[in-house]
Amino acid sequence: MVKQGSPNKLLVRGGKSLSGEVEISGYKNAAGACLAATLLSEEPSILYNLPQVSDVLNQIEILKEMGVEIRWLGERKIQINPRNINPENIPVALFEKMRVSVLLIGPLLARFKKLKVPHPGGDRIGLRPITSHLEALKSFGAKFEEKNGFYFFEAPPEIKGRKIILKEFSVTATENAMMIAALSRGQTKIEIAAAEPQVQDLGSFLKKMGLKIKGTGTHTIEIEGQEKLSGAEFSICPDPLEAGTFLIALAITNGEGKIKNINPDHLTFFLEKMKEIGVNFEVQKNSILIKKSGDFKPTKIQVLPHPGFPTDLQPQTSVLLTQAQGKSLIHEPLYENRFNHLHELRKMGADIEITDPHRALIFGKTELFGNRIKALDIRSGATLVLAGLIAKGQTEISDISQIERGYERIEEKLRKLGAQIEKL
Repeated sequence: MVKQGSPNKLLVRGGKSLSGEVEISGYKNAAGACLAATLLSEEPSILYNLPQVSDVLNQIEILKEMGVEIRWLGERKIQINPRNINPENIPVALFEKMRVSVLLIGPLLARFKKLKVPHPGGDRIGLRPITSHLEALKSFGAKFEEKNGFYFFEAPPEIKGRKIILKEFSVTATENAMMIAALSRGQTKIEIAAAEPQVQDLGSFLKKMGLKIKGTGTHTIEIEGQEKLSGAEFSICPDPLEAGTFLIALAITNGEGKIKNINPDHLTFFLEKMKEIGVNFEVQKNSILIKKSGDFKPTKIQVLPHPGFPTDLQPQTSVLLTQAQGKSLIHEPLYENRFNHLHELRKMGADIEITDPHRALIFGKTELFGNRIKALDIRSGATLVLAGLIAKGQTEISDISQIERGYERIEEKLRKLGAQIEKL
């Protein structure tokens, strides 16, 4: 959690060409799913490569408040013993603050059959109702009602496997369905399942816990429920969104360097788009080598579920497109408030036309100028840092606690690459 009185602004002086090596941290969204999944067993689990970001640390705090025994075995290595958990002790304020809280519903309901939870929180990027989750839980025979700001759930004494058809490619609804299916009797088939890297990571972790599961990474997941799962050791995958952010940082500053500890398979479509725009790079086994690029070309970006273009790399790409020669189109069908960062980029001189809540035109190449701007969510915050790196003069970004929810010490990593950036 961000401590009272801690710095909450970043000052970025633009114009520096970045170079060097950067190591990518563990993926916050995969860590959130795996932390929730540890609750499916009564035995301890050990997770490696946990990113030190506030969303993950706050989720660990929620587990502690519920009675989970937590032991840090290293800076990014944690032992979780959920034997004496009591869901009645969920800390309301913290639960309501975080979107990842929704992932606790599946495992807690599978294990305890009765549950009362507050409304989960999250980014201000549009309407994110939990309808898909509720429909999936209903398919397993769970009943629920909403009153006085809480959801009350009750599952049958024996949860049976089902064929679940999700209403959308929802990552967290897929993960919740996977976790409740893990302790159900018989077979579950999840159709219209999300295939994102964090879903794949959760599937790998559940397999290590003793679950029979196949199809993660595709849109159909099959699970053979188990009476109980064991604890397991598991390493969280590297963060593809942080990797994409640093690739753009090196490209737009006409820099060169190496992005280490990545899984290129998690970024296939994004990397194809970067190539199309004119970013010069070479994919190696677990790293990407960025070379100096020439002129950037405009393009059309359409956000789609994995393996399509990720919604969480759309804002950062918009900065790159302000430096491309010509007109680019961004189509963001998933969230209606995902263009908040574009208003801030306009304050810095970007030529952007928002044609409707889901489409924007970006005209380049335009020079950006430092300004006072505000991080509105994790990805828009990172986007403004990127803009500050190429803007003339200095850029002051407030509300950086938003960025710290998903990026581990971004300013230190950028400083090592030669950026002029500091916390105020």
